[in-house]
Amino acid sequence: MTEYLDIAGNTIAYDVTGQGPLVVLAHGIGDSRHSYRFVAPALAAAGYRVANVDIRGCGDSSLGWDGYSRTDIAGDLVALVRHLGGPAVLVGQSISGGAATIAAATAPDLIRGVIELAPFTRAQSLDVGGLLRVKRFRSGYLQLAQVMVRGSLASWKKYLDVAMPTKPADWAAELGRIEAKLSEPGRMKALQAMCKTSPADAGAALPKVACPVLVVEGSLDPDWADPRAEGEKIIADLPRGLGELVVIEGAGHYPHAQTPDRVLELALPFLSRTLADA
Repeated sequence: MTEYLDIAGNTIAYDVTGQGPLVVLAHGIGDSRHSYRFVAPALAAAGYRVANVDIRGCGDSSLGWDGYSRTDIAGDLVALVRHLGGPAVLVGQSISGGAATIAAATAPDLIRGVIELAPFTRAQSLDVGGLLRVKRFRSGYLQLAQVMVRGSLASWKKYLDVAMPTKPADWAAELGRIEAKLSEPGRMKALQAMCKTSPADAGAALPKVACPVLVVEGSLDPDWADPRAEGEKIIADLPRGLGELVVIEGAGHYPHAQTPDRVLELALPFLSRTLADA
């Protein structure tokens, strides 16, 4: 059953399943908690209380927020963990990976660990060489530019086609659901607003994180010419010994939907370690 958390007059939608230590799942831009449809039930079955969140402006959460930065999303995640009686491990994909970093840095009493899936956690510079060399990076970049400038739903769908190199069996239905949600008034504007935010706030928080961090990149993620190099830079900016990087071969920007079994293989030992006494 969907529940709602009121934050300054707006609402965050979330589902809670299972019993045990708390794990909070947060998706990327233009998506919803349905992104974790393969992962959430498995985590609940493994003995965790799983809160699957629609981040602000997405899914069933409200529109009309003052901002859509990673810092803003981090505040929502911390509020939810506090509301549900943490501590918790945060699992954040893309923009929510950066938000989870900020949450960990600002609320160390509540956040025991962070799993970042294809995260935007560092300020990005234009990689001209990568655009020339790597076709998938060039294709993703050009489609995202059309989304950012024109709010093109067709371009977003083309981006998703590149970002999901191998599609899950239910992809046709899932793509239809995404298209219907983004066709609602205001949803594309929220997506565009998130596209225009800088990850610099998350990058500044990396040295302040005090809990373990698992970074998971897909080798075919079109958001970077070299996803492994991006992951290595995130690890390098964390305090020594806290970060671990795993690159899933053949995965794109949505490893939790494309390769959920592999993500669970990585997540379950991490959760066991970080939430052992929660």
